[in-house]
Amino acid sequence: MKVKKDKVKLITLGCSKNLVDSEFIYSQLKSNDIEIVEDESKAENVIINTCGFIESAKQESIDTIMRAVDLKLKGKLKNVYVAGCLSDRYKADLEKSIPEVDKYFGATDKPNTIKGILNELGADYKNNLVGERTLTTPSHFAYLKISEGCDNPCSFCAIPIMRGAHRSKPLQEIMIEAQKLASKGVKEIIVIGQDTTYWGFDLAERKRNLSLVLSEISKVNGIEWIRLMYAYPSRFPSDLIDTFNKYENICRYIDIPVQHVSDNVLKSMRRGITKSSLISLLDSLKKNIDGIAVRTTVIVGYPDETEKDFIELLDFVKDFRFDRLGVFTYSNEDGTSAATIPDRIPFKEKLLRQKLILDAQKEISLSNNIRSVGNKEKVLIDRKENGYSIGRSYKDAPEIDQEIYINDDSLTTGEFYDVKIFDTEEFDLFAEVESNENNNF
Repeated sequence: MKVKKDKVKLITLGCSKNLVDSEFIYSQLKSNDIEIVEDESKAENVIINTCGFIESAKQESIDTIMRAVDLKLKGKLKNVYVAGCLSDRYKADLEKSIPEVDKYFGATDKPNTIKGILNELGADYKNNLVGERTLTTPSHFAYLKISEGCDNPCSFCAIPIMRGAHRSKPLQEIMIEAQKLASKGVKEIIVIGQDTTYWGFDLAERKRNLSLVLSEISKVNGIEWIRLMYAYPSRFPSDLIDTFNKYENICRYIDIPVQHVSDNVLKSMRRGITKSSLISLLDSLKKNIDGIAVRTTVIVGYPDETEKDFIELLDFVKDFRFDRLGVFTYSNEDGTSAATIPDRIPFKEKLLRQKLILDAQKEISLSNNIRSVGNKEKVLIDRKENGYSIGRSYKDAPEIDQEIYINDDSLTTGEFYDVKIFDTEEFDLFAEVESNENNNF
């Protein structure tokens, strides 16, 4: 006779890297026959995997913890457990200010964090579940984290404080995980890490070798798209260009966060790259990888950013015409070197600079999309909504990039189709399906 175990609600906040961590926790919970519920009102225990990246993320984490604690105090929950970046970084402060949480866990030591959570729930850690995850994304795509932590000294970033030094995941473990994902029906693998280009430098050969990782994943049966995220521009491995061109299932897409372009700001940010080197890298990607879609993020309102520096960034965005772009306003983070620089720029000015960049990108995106009208695209269907099948081309990562709305809701989620673009908006495209003989790849 099985002993009834308490129902658990697992809440994941923050980035895709946190999502992957939660998927490993899910797998361990399920292996112990612990029922996972979506509705907090039906749970007896809540686990919150927090984010502590920027101020807004930290506030969301605190609000989520307080909501769960309130349910516990009302007798609607037995236990509240908190893990992740915020818990790792501010554990002592949290224990003092929110003692109602039953236990706080960190973010850097994943196995021990998971073991600790399981122990609290009266469950056992299964060592045989290496690479085993319970997907919380749609079953046709998954994130594959190839490393933990970061060695880059960026002045504004608290990731090394929360996640520790860079640790490459061994290639054997990466491949076990990739093969298990493919066996679950995953068709798109999104390669992530704090800095994916650093992979391998801390291993025996002391060599950055992201190309090896991508080329090996490309050989896994069933994986039709491999998408690269978080590629740090400084000391970018030049052999990656050949790798993109060599393997058809590596998407001609790269997320490469430039953060800024002014030499003054880049130096203060400790980015390890100059404007001329950055432009040279981006131009090389565009020139040597046919059809490459480049996504980036930038930061406005950094303490040392003058109005002249900002205009330089704005002009650069207009000139280079990134395919996809996100903008953060600077957030002063405890323990970072930039936190010692007086934050002289008013928040309203930061928001104005953010808007100006976003407005410029909106025009760029619309112009690019208009040129796409009449083109054919291979699209992976993510979901259906309001009579549309909604998918993405190789140029778009899930959740952060634009989508293609296809006026046929009979298409199969998780399948590829050839479509023809017939209309556009600033950040979305509209398409119709090509003849059936070209579809279901």
